[in-house]
Amino acid sequence: MEYFLLITGFVFMIVGVLGSFLPVLPGPPISWAGLLLLYLTKAVPDDYWVLGITLAIAVIVAILDYTIPAKGTKRFGGSSYGIWGTNIGLVVGLIAPIPLGVIIGPFVGALVGELIYDSQDHKRAVKAATGSFVGFLASTFMKFVVCVIYFGLFLMKVWEYRSSWF
Repeated sequence: MEYFLLITGFVFMIVGVLGSFLPVLPGPPISWAGLLLLYLTKAVPDDYWVLGITLAIAVIVAILDYTIPAKGTKRFGGSSYGIWGTNIGLVVGLIAPIPLGVIIGPFVGALVGELIYDSQDHKRAVKAATGSFVGFLASTFMKFVVCVIYFGLFLMKVWEYRSSWF
């Protein structure tokens, strides 16, 4: 059972890091679940402070993940079409076999979304797409940093209590 929790927690950590880039997976909450699974093992003693603080951070980051791109889009004069276009462009960029699809896809998606919203004002569409893209990058970077820190905590605890595992 101990190894199952450890391996499942490790898988959650990997999925959490990937989820920091994929809009359908909430990266930080999944990474936090990996930490929780580690602390549920008998090898690692309970530390409610660490679990509580990391949970609070995961919840705050999950909320900010939805507000930052919207704020970026609105700040640059965009609409919800740009936000949807960014997310759709990210998915297409991940699937399409093009270089830098993860970067190009969200920007092109936001631009297309804004042009669907208002096909006459190209300058506003480019500006709004830029705002949506900047918001997306800021949000993704924030999620990635949190997930990597959680993964580091996970590995540190596994290493610290390695004599209990092997």
